[in-house]
Amino acid sequence: MSPHQAPIVHGTEDVLISLCNSVSGVLQLATQCPIRYSGMVQRITKTSLKPDIGCFVLVDGGFSGLIIINFSAEAAMELYRSYLLTMGMGESDLAGSYTSDDVSNVMGELMNQVVGDFTSKVQRELQTYITQSQPKMIRLNKQVNLSVDANLDAPEARRVTFYTGNNHIFYLELAMDHMEFVKIKDFEPQEKPDPDVLMALAGQDSRATKTLAADRAQSETDDLLQSLGL
Repeated sequence: MSPHQAPIVHGTEDVLISLCNSVSGVLQLATQCPIRYSGMVQRITKTSLKPDIGCFVLVDGGFSGLIIINFSAEAAMELYRSYLLTMGMGESDLAGSYTSDDVSNVMGELMNQVVGDFTSKVQRELQTYITQSQPKMIRLNKQVNLSVDANLDAPEARRVTFYTGNNHIFYLELAMDHMEFVKIKDFEPQEKPDPDVLMALAGQDSRATKTLAADRAQSETDDLLQSLGL
């Protein structure tokens, strides 16, 4: 099949869906709270950081883009509390307001996990590589417009509404160049690595290395004793 006949297998909306699934999947796993997103996506003309907590990340490489998540105070506190309680922290150790630096730090860490999952998925499924900037969390009392610091020929922007388990709302915004990924040869997308399997393999390798080192040390000891006639 020539490149001109190859079907378009991924476009802007497909990338957006992949990002939405990373947001819902990572946050749900981290907080043990149900996270869902709307079946409708908004086409927007500009991306913005909005109250109460906004977070943005730049991606670059195979394609460039800007990812923004705007949390209401209620959504941020629900996710923050659920995440830390799931991690085993006590109720008395939690911040009481979304304006706390601890809330911003935790939400930034969650955002980092989300975008990390997304970039890994892009590499496995689209066979291209993108890097991400460090997430920036900002507490806001008014809207701030942001644009992608990149040369985009045909920029597109989308907004998707998300809901927490308690129906608190937050918004995902994505700005990127219009693009189409065309399959020019058949390939199977790589499976997502299982962390438990990787840790088990790492443990096996570690034990094997220690056993080999111990056997080698014992062999050297035996050779030394033999040379001494003992």
